[in-house]
Parts: sequence; C-alpha cells; structure tokens
Amino acid sequence: MRGASDSFSLSQTTRGSVHRLPYERMKNAVLGKKYELSLVFIGKARAQALNRKYRKRSYTPNVLAFPLSKEAGEIFICPTVAASEAKSAGMSARHMTAYLFIHALLHLEGLPHGATMERKERELLRRFGIASGRS
Repeated sequence: MRGASDSFSLSQTTRGSVHRLPYERMKNAVLGKKYELSLVFIGKARAQALNRKYRKRSYTPNVLAFPLSKEAGEIFICPTVAASEAKSAGMSARHMTAYLFIHALLHLEGLPHGATMERKERELLRRFGIASGRS
C-alpha cells in the first residue's frame, strides 16, 4: 500500500485488514506535508523484537515510533495488541488504532507524555471524527 504522496507510506506485514483512517491527513496536521513518514502494521513477534533491539524492553508494545531525522520517521503499530487493549478499554479497535497513531505522531513531534499530549490527542481525535465508542 502507498499513501497519496511521496511523504507517506503505509504497509503491513500481518494478515487481515487495516482500519481505514485518514492517516496521511493526520500526519500532515501534526508533522507537516514535507515530513516523510512510514507507517507499518506488524505482528506481535516483530513488535517485541523491535522493542527488545531498540528500546531494551521485553514486552510486546502496541505502537513504536522512531525518528530517523528531523524530517523523517517510522511508526509501527501491532494491531493484535491494539485490538486486545481496545477491548479491555471498552473502545473500538478503529478508535484505538487512531489514538495510537496520533500518540506516535506527537512523540515524533517531540512531545513527552503528560497533560499537553493528552489534550492534543483528544483534539486530534475530535478533529478527524474518531468516535470513542464501539464500531
């Protein structure tokens, strides 16, 4: 799969479908049109391997964000973990995927965890019409 521009690509190494979301528009809203971003949906084994290699953590993460330069980065989302966490949080897998993507974009922008990040996450979810209910 490829985004509509040269500054965004989307791919998956897992079976199943990827939630249809305005990924490129979200990326442009947070990081700008010139920022080059690769979004990859990966399985649990690859997510855990990346987390071990680059973060020295052994758990399987729901999302990983890696800045490559000031103008480029990569985001990896594990849909299996995201779906499991969505279910336990009482939200749809689509909403969780959107939240994780936005969360990772804000990290690539340089924001740390905290109240400012949470406020921006809520604003962006509303801006892109992502409902928090089940769907």
